[in-house]
Amino acid sequence: MSDQDEYLARPDLGREISDATATQLRDDCIHAPDVQLIVCDGLSSTAVDANIGDLLPILTDGLEERGFTVGTPLFVEFGRVDVMDAIGEELEAEVIVNLIGERPGLNTAKSLSAYLVYGPERGKPTAKKSVISNIHPDGLPAIEAGAQIVELVATMHDQQGSGLDLE
Repeated sequence: MSDQDEYLARPDLGREISDATATQLRDDCIHAPDVQLIVCDGLSSTAVDANIGDLLPILTDGLEERGFTVGTPLFVEFGRVDVMDAIGEELEAEVIVNLIGERPGLNTAKSLSAYLVYGPERGKPTAKKSVISNIHPDGLPAIEAGAQIVELVATMHDQQGSGLDLE
């Protein structure tokens, strides 16, 4: 993808990775982590700028304190939610957390969502994914969101599922 206009016009793009990217991931990243963190600018790079500085360290520290191995954090420009499946499959991660900028316009451009999936694989249905949304200073603050994401990852790990598979 070359620019934001193409991203907006082509929702089919941004869900998959190239063969070269898959090879680079396998060569350069931690293989088979318990949790792989991904940041996508999605529909709002403002949301990433407003939240990631506080959220990413809280997540990493919280996950490691719970005994999870955390993969090499990745940034995906023009990424969509489902890119998490392709990356997770290539890295053989147990859980993927995709932190992605939400659609601006609902009072703020600073809103981020966290999509989580257990056992990522290409084509995994949305119903098998969990989400925590409205992460922003006037909604769910990054510090609280980090704690909620860590708890959800632990639940997913214990129940070996996400989305509708969770009890």
